[in-house]
Amino acid sequence: MVNTDIKLVDAPSTEAWANLQAHYDGLQKEGISLRKWFDADKKRGADFSYKVGPLHIDLSKNLITPKTTALLAQLAKEVGLSEKINDMYSGKHINNTEDRAVLHTALRRPKNKPLTVDGQDVTGDVHKVLDDMYAFAEKVRSGEHKGVTGKKIETIVNIGIGGSDLGPRMVYEALKPYQDGITARYISNIDPDDVTDNLVDLDPETTMIIIASKTFTTLETMTNARVARTWFLNSLAKKGIISSNTDEKATEAISKHFIAVSTALDLVAEFGIDPKNAFGFWNFVGGRYSVDSAVGMSLILVYGAAVFKDFLKGFNEVDEYFEKTDIAKNAVALMGLINIWYCNFFGSHAHGVLPYSQHLHRFTAYLQQMTMESNGKGVKADGTPVTTQTGEIFFGEPGTNGQHAFYQLIHQGTRLIPCDFIGVVNPANPVKDGNQDVHELFLANFLAQTTALAFGKTADEVRAEGVPEELVTAKVFSGNRPTTSIMVSELNSEAVGALIALYEHITFTQGIIWNLDSFDQWGVELGKKLANQIAPAITSDDAALEKLDSSTQNLINFYRNNRK
Repeated sequence: MVNTDIKLVDAPSTEAWANLQAHYDGLQKEGISLRKWFDADKKRGADFSYKVGPLHIDLSKNLITPKTTALLAQLAKEVGLSEKINDMYSGKHINNTEDRAVLHTALRRPKNKPLTVDGQDVTGDVHKVLDDMYAFAEKVRSGEHKGVTGKKIETIVNIGIGGSDLGPRMVYEALKPYQDGITARYISNIDPDDVTDNLVDLDPETTMIIIASKTFTTLETMTNARVARTWFLNSLAKKGIISSNTDEKATEAISKHFIAVSTALDLVAEFGIDPKNAFGFWNFVGGRYSVDSAVGMSLILVYGAAVFKDFLKGFNEVDEYFEKTDIAKNAVALMGLINIWYCNFFGSHAHGVLPYSQHLHRFTAYLQQMTMESNGKGVKADGTPVTTQTGEIFFGEPGTNGQHAFYQLIHQGTRLIPCDFIGVVNPANPVKDGNQDVHELFLANFLAQTTALAFGKTADEVRAEGVPEELVTAKVFSGNRPTTSIMVSELNSEAVGALIALYEHITFTQGIIWNLDSFDQWGVELGKKLANQIAPAITSDDAALEKLDSSTQNLINFYRNNRK
């Protein structure tokens, strides 16, 4: 039940907000100049740099002064950010519209830190599932658990959607250098091409399929799961391993090759999966915050328990930092507050996340769900309209690919687009081109882009290069384009866990300032409901077709007339 009496502090009505507006107006009047700020303060780079677990975070190329961060910290204090952090970590029901605790931080809580919420031994429950996952994965990885014909499992196929796909798929790609035998594939889209392309060349005798759906009713996931089951059984039948899709050997094959991430054990069993091979998670874990739960089962199967434990360690390091560090010095909270600074005072609407690591090529896609599903809302947690702009459009591609795509807009466009650059010191695959260390050339691009965005190039500097006068304005870079730089020593599982936790808490911070319930997602429901209503009209139901608007009718008629 929604708590309509929830006490919220409207950020724009606070003294801190008014002070921030006056500060912003003053900066605009005197002129923001990162060049001048860096010239005047030789320690700016060091003073705005922070260590957060394995992450080195440099905020110095943002459009901020020490006064800005002090005022942002004051805003956080006036809206009660520290208290809200404590509420989340302790298990209060801060997911107001669903009346649930929000405890993704408990998924990586050490065993020796007990936590009881709503009469539930949360830490004990989490570690019981983790231990079961580790034990099962070790049987598969060692070959003790074999397929129906006695062959070792070589490929994991994870079928899920949203958080049950984006998270494990992103982490799988990020940690590929640590792969030691078993590989994984991910199926999410209900487009038949996705399931077909990912299964067509696999050997059913050496394939294990994970169906990740908490309720075991998710339309896309269960459709793909049934298609995958049919492929699996038909492939075994073609090989003569089973005689039909319903014989005893087929039942045994399903139980050996299919596992579930779900709590709906009755539906799991009905599908043919042994409930002992179902691993659950809880209502206090939202899908987009679940990669470190049983949803990460594919990662444990591929990389093993030790890598996954380091993954959880990275999360927990950032969790503890965020919880225990004073907001004024808390780089994680400050990143969220600086995003508020840009969204609500500078009027920026987009945010670039630009990893200079090909292995992080799915990271921004993962963040799109985390950030935009969490904070893409127009009502507050109490159901009243918001009083300020909310949410950001997150986008990005790995450098240097992005440089040859959309960086032009970031450098010289009319819109202010803050960007986060992520760099790695030690590459997984060091390579030289002659005497040139290729990774150092790659890193030089990282540093060059943040430098160019910050300091730009003046007309006089362009002229000094001998550029014809008619081209000078085209080659001027205004600078003062804000960036945050995040670096890690190496892209291992600890670093990836820390990066995810960093953005979870940035998202949380922004949601608190905007008074949002960052943990529901009602906006995804209407389209799902309408799809079920429209589906009969696409095939043959003329009565259903007549109930639709003229545009949808015309599109369906085009489909019917052209479907072969």
